[in-house]
Amino acid sequence: MAGPIELNRTAHEHAAALRAGRYTARALMEATLALVRQQEASLNAYITVAGDEALAQADAADKRLREGEAGPLTGIPIAIKDLLSTRGTLTTAGSRMLGNFVPITDCTVVTKLRAAGAVFSGKANLDEFAMGSSTEHSAYGATHNPWDPERVPGGSSGGSAATVAAGGVPIAVGTDTGGSIRQPAAFTGVLGLKPTYGRVSRFGVVAFASSLEQVGPFARDAEDVANLLGAIAGVDASDSTTAPVPVPDYTADFGEGFDGLHVGVPVEFAGDGVEPGVRDAVERAIAVLEANGATIDRDVSLPSASAALPVYYLIAPSEASANLARYDGVKYGFSVHDAPTMWDEMEQTRGRGFGDEVKRRIMLGTYALSAGYYDAYYLKAQKVRTLIRREFEQAFAGHDLLLTPTTPSVAFKIGEKMDDPYAMYLNDLFTIPANIAGVPALSVPCGLSDGLPVGLHLIGRAFEEGTLLRAAHAYEQHTDWHTMRPPAVV
Repeated sequence: MAGPIELNRTAHEHAAALRAGRYTARALMEATLALVRQQEASLNAYITVAGDEALAQADAADKRLREGEAGPLTGIPIAIKDLLSTRGTLTTAGSRMLGNFVPITDCTVVTKLRAAGAVFSGKANLDEFAMGSSTEHSAYGATHNPWDPERVPGGSSGGSAATVAAGGVPIAVGTDTGGSIRQPAAFTGVLGLKPTYGRVSRFGVVAFASSLEQVGPFARDAEDVANLLGAIAGVDASDSTTAPVPVPDYTADFGEGFDGLHVGVPVEFAGDGVEPGVRDAVERAIAVLEANGATIDRDVSLPSASAALPVYYLIAPSEASANLARYDGVKYGFSVHDAPTMWDEMEQTRGRGFGDEVKRRIMLGTYALSAGYYDAYYLKAQKVRTLIRREFEQAFAGHDLLLTPTTPSVAFKIGEKMDDPYAMYLNDLFTIPANIAGVPALSVPCGLSDGLPVGLHLIGRAFEEGTLLRAAHAYEQHTDWHTMRPPAVV
């Protein structure tokens, strides 16, 4: 080995170098941790940066490499969103409520990543309990966008997206409940995939909205997304919502390009709310698809899609209200012990342990579930959810993919929308419908607007992530947006 390790590579490029013996997994991890720590002063992408445990994982990966037992992720640095339980490592969910919580077991996704030989760089920052679109709602401070440190990286998985975009690690995992992987991927210029609901186990993931959220990958190209998804997907006996659907080789169709793909562009997603620079970048991307074999249909309609946002903000807060009821200061986590009564203690624990956005959503959900309003709000939202699912099924009867912008705008400035929750919620306008319908969706870098990344949003049929990745890989063969990198972050 000679000279410093070039970290600005994809995971599969690192994997090839490791197998060729150009450097070791330990050397790669030492260089990664040095860069991550250097970047933290400007990014704040992590809540916990790994230490000796990561080097021990790297040593184990080197042993597997020497013995010829390496897979695509063996020895590859990866960031883990701090919503996923990690044995022996602080897992906070970005909240003061879990500020001292150290799990005794791993979540299923982390177990699979350990088995694959991945090396954990640390626990990435997030909006508290994954509730937010900017990673400003973290009890551990806001994460900054490496393209412009005065702007947000998106959320709630902003830390995972930011560290991949800045070159700290080549891959990361996040969770997506209403766009929390795809929106930060778009804001930071990387790829981010929300798998089909039931494709990846949620066992051991701190719960927010159980019928909507999925764990998924961040990466710098489609091949890395495919390899990471292949490692974490599959049925899990510990999670009854996982589907017994075989996990394919997600790279198998990469050679087919756009030929034969029918792509629908829903009319409801081309409204006046999209910034001109975002619209132009997406239109140029559509032209690339059409020029290289895809059939584009602009007459697709999802008439109920406009209702997805209010449906989400009834269902998600309702499920959050139920899931977060467990944080009462009795069993684990933050607790106030000096209150006069048990009820005062519980009230003060939740009042001081939760941040403002979490409290807002708990109150919304509790209201929607209350006896006098259940039928008018929550039950009606579930009925509209069914309508949205049916409309997606009808759209996919004649199309392989649907295409929209990932977000209506590029990354906004830190603090710009903190006092306007509705404006903040509108960032997920295009991503939420896929969560409501439970179908997979992928954000792919497709250009710049005012010097900031724009995301192309591809939506597919349930359990057909391979089609999304095939299209993304084909797009990467005709453009170089996935290779763009932000200014140096130090």
